[in-house]
Amino acid sequence: MNPSLKILLPVAAALTIAACNAGGSSNVPSAGGGAQSAASRSAYVPQWKAKNLAHADCPMVARKNECMALTVNGTISHLVPSGLGPTDLQTAYNLPSSTNGAGQIVAIVDAYDNPKVASDLAAYRTQYGLGTANFTKYNQEGQTSNYPSGNTGWGTEEDLDVDMVSAGCPKCTIYLIEANSNNTSDLETAVAEAVTLGAHIVSNSYLCAGSTCGWSESYFESPGVEYIAASGDDGYNENGPPEYFGSVVSAGGTQLTKSGSKYSETVWSDAGGGCSDNGTGASLGQPKPAWQKDPDCKYRTDSDVSSEAGCNPGVAEYDTYGSGGWIVECGTSAASPMTAAVFALAGNASSQNAAEHFWKLKAKKRNKELHYISVGNDGSCNDEYLCTAGTKQYGTYSGPAGWGSPNGVKAY
Repeated sequence: MNPSLKILLPVAAALTIAACNAGGSSNVPSAGGGAQSAASRSAYVPQWKAKNLAHADCPMVARKNECMALTVNGTISHLVPSGLGPTDLQTAYNLPSSTNGAGQIVAIVDAYDNPKVASDLAAYRTQYGLGTANFTKYNQEGQTSNYPSGNTGWGTEEDLDVDMVSAGCPKCTIYLIEANSNNTSDLETAVAEAVTLGAHIVSNSYLCAGSTCGWSESYFESPGVEYIAASGDDGYNENGPPEYFGSVVSAGGTQLTKSGSKYSETVWSDAGGGCSDNGTGASLGQPKPAWQKDPDCKYRTDSDVSSEAGCNPGVAEYDTYGSGGWIVECGTSAASPMTAAVFALAGNASSQNAAEHFWKLKAKKRNKELHYISVGNDGSCNDEYLCTAGTKQYGTYSGPAGWGSPNGVKAY
């Protein structure tokens, strides 16, 4: 294990994270694949909202594709960065960011236009000494012009995505494909275009919660391409496309903190994850991949792996379109592009089959190459592994954190 990232188990932290049930829902999974009812799920209030920690950059509308970016309240300095920066993320996750990633194409799919994304990215990289980005922005038809109409909320998401890929993999080539809208048909077109443009990894920091939104999994099944998607920001069983597809790596969330030169990591209390029937049974249930063998979900279990998504602290971002400069962001919108960056550093995305390799890793290799997240939960599920870390009911797996966060790139 990287000595700079020691996963701590303080009682105070455990009690704080356990408080994530303040929304009052009763979310008890049934053996063999259930989850909470749709009615109880709607009663849950995420802690970033209940405690006024952050606000959503895109409206959280059920049954709509919405971005997962959250801006931390009270931290908009504009003039100087705060929050976790590239050095924090590279050190905590033991990443070979200074040497690996050249030639790897990470595509980011988002909706609407951010006309300032290129200059914002340049400012972020200059601040942290990351060098000039190999960056191109496309519309959903693959053109470098005729961009869609602007949207400041999605624009903040776009800045976060390109910043996080840069933080993890400065040498990567970054493509941003802007869909005309957040309608499924436009996003599907953009996802397909990312593959046409030659992307090795495609990051998707949006979610349709409580509905299929008409998505077809076929858009995430191109051979040789690894697809990543944010698991959600509303806690346990925040499932939906694209992250709940078996062909997609579901990126869960942790809270990364720093004390002196040491880093610690717990479950982020609002990370998505759980059993992908979404509390409604087979109408939304996703087939369980053959490589998943966990006992208490007969559908697709998510998340798969995780990284920083928490709000205290969040990550630094530069945004002059929706904001006035430096802001602090959180949400699994940060985890998806960071996970994409780690895959790019590993350089073997073309040989992967979604998240299969994480679920098949031998325990010894997993314990060495992924940080075990052993404290915290993202809701109430009778203390089961589907929402609670550290149960050891199914190895080191938990719904919100998956199999853990990166300790180098050999597990990717």
